[in-house]
Amino acid sequence: MSRTPVDVRDLGPQDGPALARLWHDLPHPAEWDEHTDLAAMVLAALADDPGSRVLVAESGGEVVGTAYLRAARLSPLLSEEMLNVSHLQVEESQTRRGVGRALLEAALTHAEHHGIPHLLVAGAVNDRETNRFLARLGLAQVAVVRGSTVAALRARMPVEPSVAARSTRSKHVGQVVAARRLQRRSRVRNAVS
Repeated sequence: MSRTPVDVRDLGPQDGPALARLWHDLPHPAEWDEHTDLAAMVLAALADDPGSRVLVAESGGEVVGTAYLRAARLSPLLSEEMLNVSHLQVEESQTRRGVGRALLEAALTHAEHHGIPHLLVAGAVNDRETNRFLARLGLAQVAVVRGSTVAALRARMPVEPSVAARSTRSKHVGQVVAARRLQRRSRVRNAVS
């Protein structure tokens, strides 16, 4: 496959149709339909989050790839930020032409510019090509991320507290009762003395 020149830039208001095409399989709000100005929706969300940006890759004047970058702390125990890259999407007809590499290069440049030492890239679990591409670049699998709606997960959770929760609660109640008995005995002793 021949590589075509790829330019990477920030998302613009004109990129709504390209986002709708590239992100059609990704989770999206229920109100999103073919009449939604997706670029306006995303740009409005990004205005409230200065640590985030959406990159688009252009080839031949057409948007052929995207990536969402978000700087965040991986853990409350670590002070360093990590650059999370998701929504890494490349037009199927443009795979193996340097589009994904150009988007990741732009993400690396962004991380270096902001002093972010680590990068996490999320790919769909069933997207074999993307996962192989990321592995070839040296990105190791560091976690398994699973997702659900709150309502679906709540429906599968037991109504009764777990055995561990009940035993913890009963131990706590037992400790409170023992402490109160000890206090009563102490008051009785002090009153008798």
